[in-house]
Amino acid sequence: MKIKGLRWWIIVLICLGTVVNYLARNSLGVMAPILKTEMNFTTQEYSYIVAAFQLAYTVMQPVCGYIVDFLGLKIGFALFALLWSVANCLHGFATGWLSLAMFRGMLGLTEAAAIPSGIKAVGEWFPKQERSVAVGWFNAGTSLGAMLAPPLVVYVQMQHGWSAAFIVTGALGFVFAALWWLFYRSPSEHPNITAEEHAYIVAGQNPPAVGADGARVKPKVKEILSTKRFWGIAIPRFLAEPAWQTFSFWIPLYLATERGMDIKQIALFAWMPFLAADFGGILGGYLSPFFMKHFKFSVVNSRLAGIVIGAICMIGPGLIGLASDAYTAIALFCIGGFAHQMISALINTLSADVFESHEVATANGLTGMASWTGGLTFSLIVGALATTIGYAPLFVCLTVFDLVGACVAIALLRDRGDKAPVAAAAAR
Repeated sequence: MKIKGLRWWIIVLICLGTVVNYLARNSLGVMAPILKTEMNFTTQEYSYIVAAFQLAYTVMQPVCGYIVDFLGLKIGFALFALLWSVANCLHGFATGWLSLAMFRGMLGLTEAAAIPSGIKAVGEWFPKQERSVAVGWFNAGTSLGAMLAPPLVVYVQMQHGWSAAFIVTGALGFVFAALWWLFYRSPSEHPNITAEEHAYIVAGQNPPAVGADGARVKPKVKEILSTKRFWGIAIPRFLAEPAWQTFSFWIPLYLATERGMDIKQIALFAWMPFLAADFGGILGGYLSPFFMKHFKFSVVNSRLAGIVIGAICMIGPGLIGLASDAYTAIALFCIGGFAHQMISALINTLSADVFESHEVATANGLTGMASWTGGLTFSLIVGALATTIGYAPLFVCLTVFDLVGACVAIALLRDRGDKAPVAAAAAR
């Protein structure tokens, strides 16, 4: 049976994967106030647990991207989904902060495949004029998973204990792995794609790179790292990621320690910034074609315009220290979530815009490694300083980082004419 608009159903499948991925990783942040008491660890030791995930994730992003490029999306993404599900279930058997950090590191090693896989799938299934919209929708899965984590995890914890919360969120990954294996194919191999849709996708893409013998070309890491377009994405991602890591891992603990909320209040309110983040990611995706249509921006410049808007909106979370009550602080977190995902959707889309199809997952993994280096570093800073100088100055840093990142992206990536982005990148 042929399915019209099959590419959008593929995005639904990818979005489901990111929901499950982020639901698993955000379970720890929701459980942090309880685990801190149950296992008797300090705020700084909690930062080490967070850092174990971040360090493993940081190192593995380019490795996972390369493996997915090498094995192909169908096998690669299904394999990593199975592995991260096992790792998350093991959290339920932790007995102290050291064992929890070990299982957290295992989760980081395997979950790192999600975003490179999603970006590669968008590169395969969408013409360039639709990629930012597609990334906006699949990227919404990251904040949707984070949004669902507080109510779901707290509910399971209250009914069956904290161990069950990790096992339930981990088990969902097995379901996704099965769905991915059953339903994902590339456009050229999918039995349900119409001839018209396949022609439309191919017409909006660059031809795949093949060698002289007709074999698929392997990505070359040194060549990717030597390009200006790589650093134009990597540096802004390095500066933007601390915001998302702070929202994902520190909001519940901040609300508990600084604003006096209990676990039930956290379940009621901690999901809101991630709902706002969903809207930001989706709107960011639509901003790009809007700028292309109405202002005649090139593909790359349309992405940059949205990134600038997101960076300006990031002024909101920088003002959290001035908030008079918890509800105002949550509202400012919502502005931050909205702004960050707008930036994230567009900066991730640029990987598919400026790199060849055989390089996309590897390049995105490498820029992801840069971004998570920033997130890891800042989380350790939060763990070391939050109890001494407070959270407010740290939130101000998030604003400054994104404003600087937007300036770097403009300086290194801006199109100075109407050249096609890949051709322009090659010329640079």
